[in-house]
Amino acid sequence: MSLSLRDRHLWVVLAAGAGLGVFGALLSFWGNPQNSGICVSCFIENTSGALGLHDNERMQYLRPELIGFVLGSILCASLFREFRSRGGSAPLARLVSGVFLIVGSAVFIGCPIKLFLRLMAGDISSLAGLFGLIAGVWIGLQGLARGVDLGRAENERGATGLLVPAGFILLLIFLLARPSFLLFSDRGSAAQHAPLFMSLAVGLLLGVLAQRSRFCVTGSVRDGLLMGTRSPLLWGFFAFLIGAFVTNIMMGRFTFGLYGQPGAHLEYLWSFLGMLLVGWLSVLIGGCPFRQLIKAGEGDADAGLAVVGMLLGGGLVQSWGVAATAAGVATSGKISVLVGLAFVLLISLLFRDRTV
Repeated sequence: MSLSLRDRHLWVVLAAGAGLGVFGALLSFWGNPQNSGICVSCFIENTSGALGLHDNERMQYLRPELIGFVLGSILCASLFREFRSRGGSAPLARLVSGVFLIVGSAVFIGCPIKLFLRLMAGDISSLAGLFGLIAGVWIGLQGLARGVDLGRAENERGATGLLVPAGFILLLIFLLARPSFLLFSDRGSAAQHAPLFMSLAVGLLLGVLAQRSRFCVTGSVRDGLLMGTRSPLLWGFFAFLIGAFVTNIMMGRFTFGLYGQPGAHLEYLWSFLGMLLVGWLSVLIGGCPFRQLIKAGEGDADAGLAVVGMLLGGGLVQSWGVAATAAGVATSGKISVLVGLAFVLLISLLFRDRTV
């Protein structure tokens, strides 16, 4: 008996979630930083450094996984005739939102994907970020219910939707050709990486699965709050957690505890607020950092602007000392998170439909 369209989609969502969890753990085992097998914000900061947007010599590497996410998305979208150039919805707000997505992630030390990879590796300090992410998504949903809307992307003439994917093709050429202006760390977390072609292949596979399934970690939290177990994304999220947990156990990478966890700090309030900022913004702009990359590969120029903002943010959080370390969160990081929260509150007020 053939599967219904809904059932087929559920299986793709489950595959995307499980793949993200399994490979998120395996990439760490293969050479990426511990508990950071996949971390979009960390990869963005590394890539910004490789392009010379900051001078932290420990955070400079052109991450193949990012390239794979975007190129896998455009290949899949083109194959299934879903690539469509679109945009024009509050572009400046989305660009700045991309910057603050990285600010919130850098203060927590990780994007939403890394949050759950840390948790599934036994890092209970990440619970502060989990509560913050849920709170941010809930606040964002309350805003949507009260008429906050940045607008819908419209079809655009020309090939504007190809600009960001073309940029990532150029990054792939840079990665393979290694021009002299690219910077690569020989120490620190950026010097820890899985083999290039292995990372690229994983990125391509996950990009294909994420495009086909529309899977998004923050979107899963959102749909879970809205729909409960009726949400396919929520089941994909469970598959993500199980895949990461089982793989960490099998690889001997599960260490339950609060202290001494890699890529973590103990300033719980700022972990909470950093992820609250990320969750709130993700609801308003339609996806977390990972989802913005996938949408950019589908031709969404608005998501492409968020990606450009993230790359700028990756440079700024390192140049201005915003990014947290194991020692804690610097004053500049705390101020930046508060400015980000003020920004998202402001755009929520400016883009609210008063008739709702």
